Amino acid sequence: MTSQTPTAPAPASAPGAAASLAIGPHAVSPPVVLAPMAGITNAPFRTLCREFTGGKGLFVSEMITTRALVERNDKTMRLIRFTPDETPRSIQLYGVDPVTVGKAVRMIVDEDLADHIDLNFGCPVPKVTRKGGGSALPYKRPLLRAILHEAVASAGALPVTMKMRKGIDDDHLTCLDAGRIAVDEGITAIALHGRTAAQHYGGTADWDAIARLKEHVPEIPVLGNGDIWSAEDALRMVRETGCDGVVVGRGCLGRPWLFADLVAGFEGTGAAARPALREVAAVMRRHATLLGEWLGDESRGVVDFRKHVAWYLKGFSVGSELRRKLAVTSSLAQLDELLEGLDLDQPWPAGADGPRGRSSGNNRVVLPDGWLRDPYDYTAVDAGAELDTSGG
Repeated sequence: MTSQTPTAPAPASAPGAAASLAIGPHAVSPPVVLAPMAGITNAPFRTLCREFTGGKGLFVSEMITTRALVERNDKTMRLIRFTPDETPRSIQLYGVDPVTVGKAVRMIVDEDLADHIDLNFGCPVPKVTRKGGGSALPYKRPLLRAILHEAVASAGALPVTMKMRKGIDDDHLTCLDAGRIAVDEGITAIALHGRTAAQHYGGTADWDAIARLKEHVPEIPVLGNGDIWSAEDALRMVRETGCDGVVVGRGCLGRPWLFADLVAGFEGTGAAARPALREVAAVMRRHATLLGEWLGDESRGVVDFRKHVAWYLKGFSVGSELRRKLAVTSSLAQLDELLEGLDLDQPWPAGADGPRGRSSGNNRVVLPDGWLRDPYDYTAVDAGAELDTSGG
C-alpha cells in the first residue's frame, strides 16, 4: 500500500528496542503479535494482516474454549483451521477447569492442530467474571497454578504462553503474582494488557504496569498490550517499558495495514501507510471476498464483513445514506456498487487514527459471592464461565 500524503518516516528502532521474539522454537521478527479477538481474527483476517507483513509476525486464532474443543463443537473445529501458509499456527485457549484444559492441550498435540498455545486470562465481560472466569480467575492463585501446570505438562514440546490483565481492579491487582506463577510452571512468555477488568477498554492503558512485570519476571519475554494505534506507539511502548514485543488488538480494526507499519517501524525501513479511500475500498473488497471463501458462501461472507465497515471508513467523508446501505449489503456485487459510489479520491484523513472498538470503562466487576475473601482458596469455577466471548 503506497503513501498518499507526505508523512514523516516511522521512527527506526531505538537502542534497546526489541528486534525479535522467541516463542519456544519460533522466532517472531519483528516482535509483533495479533491479539485474538472473537469474531475478528479468523483465518481471513489473519491472512489479510499477514499479506501486509510478508508473513512476518505472529497471528493468533480467535479464542477457543477448551470445553468446546474437547467436545468437537462444529463451529469450534472450523475456527481452529489454519491456511496452509500460516506458520507458526497459533491457537488461543480459554478454560477454567484444569482437567479440561489439559485434555484440550493434549488434543492439540496429538492431532497436530497447532504449533503454539496461548492461554487467555483477560476477559472482563460480566457474564464471564460473575462465574469466576476470565480476568477474575488469576485472583485465585492455586487455581491459576493448576491450569498452567496442566497446560504445560500436556503440551510436550509446544510452547505455552498466557495473556492477562493487571487485575480485577486497582485494589485487587494480580499480574505480578500471576507472572511468578507462570515462570514457576514453565510458561514461555506473558502478554499483559495494561488495564484492569474494571476498566474494560476505557481510559488509558497503564504501560508502567508492563514495565513492572518485565522487571518482576526477567526470566521470560513480556509483551505489552493496550493503546497501540500506530507503529510509533509500539516502538514507544518498547522503549518506555523494556517489554520484548507488542500485542495489537483494536488498533488494527479496519486497519490491517498497521502490520506493515509495524514491520517498517521496527525494521526502520519506511513511512507509515496513509492510503487514499480507493486503496481502503480495495482492502475492504479483499476482506469480504476472503470471508466468503472461508465460509463457503459469498452472502454470509459479506454479511460477516459488515461489522468492519465503520472501522475501515472512520475519518473519511461518507454520507449517512451510503453508510446505511453498506451496513445492510449482502453480496459482493452490491458491495462493489456501493464502494464505487464513494469519493474514492479522498486522501487519508487527519484524525483517522486512534481508538476504535469498545471503549467503556470504570465498570463494577461482577464476581461470585465471596470471591475476594481469600486469594489462596482453591475455588472451582462454574462451567458457565467458559463462554465463547472476546478476551481482553
